[in-house]
Amino acid sequence: MTASRPRFVRPALAGATMVAATLFSAGAMTAPAGDPMTEQTPPTAPGIERLDPALDRLLAPDTKIETLAEGYEWSEGPVWVKNGGYLLFSDVLKNTVHRWKAGEGAKPYLTPSGYTSNVPRGGETGSNGLTLDREGHLVLCQHGDRRVARMDAPLDNPKPVFVTLADKFEGARFNSPNDLVFKSNGDLYFTDPAYGMEKQWDDPKREMNYAGVFRRSGDGKVTLLTKDMTRPNGLAFSPDEKLLYVAQSDEKAAIWRVFDVKADGTITNSRVLLDVTAMTKTKTGLPDGMKIDSEGNLWATGPGGVLIISPQGKHLGTIRTGQATANVAFGDDGHSLYITADMFLMRVKTKAKGIGF
Repeated sequence: MTASRPRFVRPALAGATMVAATLFSAGAMTAPAGDPMTEQTPPTAPGIERLDPALDRLLAPDTKIETLAEGYEWSEGPVWVKNGGYLLFSDVLKNTVHRWKAGEGAKPYLTPSGYTSNVPRGGETGSNGLTLDREGHLVLCQHGDRRVARMDAPLDNPKPVFVTLADKFEGARFNSPNDLVFKSNGDLYFTDPAYGMEKQWDDPKREMNYAGVFRRSGDGKVTLLTKDMTRPNGLAFSPDEKLLYVAQSDEKAAIWRVFDVKADGTITNSRVLLDVTAMTKTKTGLPDGMKIDSEGNLWATGPGGVLIISPQGKHLGTIRTGQATANVAFGDDGHSLYITADMFLMRVKTKAKGIGF
């Protein structure tokens, strides 16, 4: 891993395990009685950092952080499956998608998830961002295969059989598609940094000299929306889909950009929503994945954990996970925020409600 990747490097564990829903209060970290904390437990006291009174409408004062599962190399890309009541998420370095469900815990769901070749290679080979299309199929950003693909199997009977949705632009292979989001009309937007390549930005196999934000329309045509962001990562639409937010995972310019979405699906009027470059000097993590609540607030992973950002770009507070934090997804009834943070899967209950619930 290079310093540009917004994560810690952890010792490998024997495997991912379900843990009791360990609760951490907004103040201090405590272990359940009779259950001493282990080295896998988050090492720094998590909690809620409140920077603006407006946060009280979104998170209760006694909000707890639950650790639901642990033991992953780098957990990412969570997506809630309503028709089934479970969460899917990637372990990027283990080339596996896992499933978590209340009462059942976490278990492997799909392997391989991002690299299907038999030729050994290093780097981040697995799937990263996950989402569902309008028909309920699983769609994956596959680092190792350098493409966006759809699993060609039912969700309740997963198989590592994939249909390529996008793997090239103007004849050049993508770097390693990272995160993705569907617009309600079926257009797919995704980012393409180089985190999944063996030597990342210096990999000689790169065929593009930029990291782009792309759109795949319903007819399969791929369009470059912008190549002006150095490290585009997570992305999400505002509730009315008139705005597109894109995170930039660059320690030299750790920002979230916002674009106006034009009638033809392209984007314009780029501007910085929030700049947290200074925060990266003292807190772990960089802008990464995000989701939007029904009021248009961003729940965006970044320095310190999950930053809650108003539509006007005001930082209201942070869910401090104690880890480099990758991504989030609303689930359950829309008032649960699932968090993939380094080797952990976490959850907090929110007053805010995710889009689509």
